Amino acid sequence: MIDLSNSGFSSEQTQYLSGFVSGVLQGRELPFLGQDGEGRFTHQEEESVHGTPIDELCKEERIKYEQNGLDCYDTILANALENKFPEAGDVFRYKFHGLFHVAPAQDSFMLRCRIAGGALSTYQFRGLAEIAQDWGPGRADLTTRANVQIREIEPKNCPDVLMKLADLGLTSQGSGADNLRNITATPTTGFDPGELIDVMPYARAMHHYILKNRDLYGLPRKFNISFDSGGCVSVCADTNDIGFYAVRVGKNDQGVEPGVYFRMQLCGITGHKQFATDCGVLLTPAETIPVAAALIRVFIENGCRTNRNKARLKYLVDDWGFAKTLEETQKKLTFPLRSFPLENCEVSAPKDKQGYLGIHPQSDGKNYVGICTPVGRMTVSQMQALADIADQFGRSEIRLTVWQNLIIPGIPDDKLQGAITAIAATGLDHRNHNLTGGLIACTGSRGCKYAAADTKGHAVELGQHLAGKMILDLPINLHLTGCKHSCAQHYVGDIGMMGNRVKVEDGSTVDGYNIVLGGGVDDQQAIAREVWTGIKATEINGLVEQLLCAYLAKREDSETFAAFTRRLSIEELEALVDPSKFATEAA
Repeated sequence: MIDLSNSGFSSEQTQYLSGFVSGVLQGRELPFLGQDGEGRFTHQEEESVHGTPIDELCKEERIKYEQNGLDCYDTILANALENKFPEAGDVFRYKFHGLFHVAPAQDSFMLRCRIAGGALSTYQFRGLAEIAQDWGPGRADLTTRANVQIREIEPKNCPDVLMKLADLGLTSQGSGADNLRNITATPTTGFDPGELIDVMPYARAMHHYILKNRDLYGLPRKFNISFDSGGCVSVCADTNDIGFYAVRVGKNDQGVEPGVYFRMQLCGITGHKQFATDCGVLLTPAETIPVAAALIRVFIENGCRTNRNKARLKYLVDDWGFAKTLEETQKKLTFPLRSFPLENCEVSAPKDKQGYLGIHPQSDGKNYVGICTPVGRMTVSQMQALADIADQFGRSEIRLTVWQNLIIPGIPDDKLQGAITAIAATGLDHRNHNLTGGLIACTGSRGCKYAAADTKGHAVELGQHLAGKMILDLPINLHLTGCKHSCAQHYVGDIGMMGNRVKVEDGSTVDGYNIVLGGGVDDQQAIAREVWTGIKATEINGLVEQLLCAYLAKREDSETFAAFTRRLSIEELEALVDPSKFATEAA
């Protein structure tokens, strides 16, 4: 007990303060100013995480409870000194810094960045190329969240990589694990002639809001947000947990001022065969960030932390319904949520299916050029050359898309030919190609431990095979994903494939796929139906070739491939191809 007899305090004060100070010195946990016994601030009882008892938490939640992933930088530094990979829970925590140990596929790290709205300056793009050159494999991958990934990074180089990102004005904080992923936006926003509003300021504001609020790094599972400007190129906003869609409201008798607003769609998760659904809420542009933040915090406080398969926003809303979800969100806002019928809104025009490729006019009289980067992969020399092209002919900016390609904006008419010539010199192509322009593939088994097939390799082979066999007059999208996580979103492709190990005659397994048909997003929204399972990778070229030939022969007028496959039954679709010819045609 501390002696306070000469302090001038009353006997009651002396008794209280003496015991209090002794308790502090003994390291006891005291509920004072939100601190625990070690002086850490906390807003929750130590024996639970948002009401879930510690002994009921799933493995990943226990890892986060033991140490926040944001706090493992000392471990990153220590492991770098020994060129050592993380162990146990630190493998998961590294993902909070965008570092993924992808063994056994590769005994190295993959770096995933955060690029708000997919917009990069040429300085940043060159810097990413330098990271790939100095510490990676000499190439980088564009992702289906308008992002960049760089592979084959050694533990000793992780601190340098993270510091280089910061020097570029970029970050990878929270790009993996149970965090808000890269905020996407219409890639042509700000210069799209048909858009309703430039959404890049809101995507950037959401990006920085997340970075500045530590409590947003405690989600039960990952979370995706997207802003659609109403422009011509899809950003697949309806596949996100929150999709903000720009709409126009005219004169009405419901007290809403005419102008541009956002509809809020919730619970897109196409890997679970579900698109986002309009929840009846109309928001001003300025309201989107606080509403998203409030809803995220509702998810943090109430999402499932015992079962990873039920830990996405979809399952909370399935349990509660929209009404309760919005009611709980409203409690965290200082302004009322505005209910307004969707049918009273003017939505955007249909999307241009491959508007992310080719030459297109901008709203300012200049042009943007969309460039095909096959399955999103670029070499360092190509990246450097593209940055030079954007500087010489454009406005020193590069936009990434969710279709694994990029756009160079701001090219005047008199510089177009020079830009096209320079692009061709890189080995890349700006022209629309109805067969290969919509070819999407996840990392695959060469770089991901979850993948059951070499998706990027097979996608390239499939594209080359089809391009040499036929010409299509309408574009199709082909999505190859390695596993059920569906990073390549196979359920929204005209033709989607999910990796699957296929048993062969000697009892071993080979790369294979389950194949779905008829998917789409936005105005063509549909979840593809599974038609074939267990197709060997060596057979997919022949199957797809037969399928597309049957489509060309049997379609009605100018019917799209998606419409064609949707009107046929599964049995009718199966009958379009002859399995006995797959291997022969593939060879």
